[in-house]
Amino acid sequence: MKLSARAKRMDRRHRKQIVATISLTALIDIFANLLFFLLINVTMDYHLTPSKTMELPESSIDLNPKEMMTLAVDEQNILLNGRPIVTVASVLAQTEDNIPALTAELQYLASKNPVLANDKGESEREITVMGDKHIPYELLKRIMSTCSAAEYSKISLAVLKVGEK
Repeated sequence: MKLSARAKRMDRRHRKQIVATISLTALIDIFANLLFFLLINVTMDYHLTPSKTMELPESSIDLNPKEMMTLAVDEQNILLNGRPIVTVASVLAQTEDNIPALTAELQYLASKNPVLANDKGESEREITVMGDKHIPYELLKRIMSTCSAAEYSKISLAVLKVGEK
């Protein structure tokens, strides 16, 4: 029986096909490297990185900070998780202890995150205040008062270990 032109083309095409194979050795090497990379990075400690304009006070503390919400205070601005909230000059010009813009932002973020309860059943939220060592104490006091009023009862102050610059 004579083959049609189409059948001849299909026959030639099927003879030229090459069966693809997968090299599992290379894939296993890639997954092993990925696994080691992830294991190493998961065990690393959380480090706060202040901005270049900020100089943190020194301390002989031995504990590393936990990862939590960060409130940074430099000489010009108050930043919450890297976003500018209010200027330092406007806060120092106010007479009241609470900072309204910061209170509003903290309450908004608190409404989005669940509350952690301590051993006594009291609700508490955590925040780290990373302030330049040259900011006035009055400003730091107002910031901590505002955090307390917004139900952030566990306030940590970020410092540098002595000899770690």
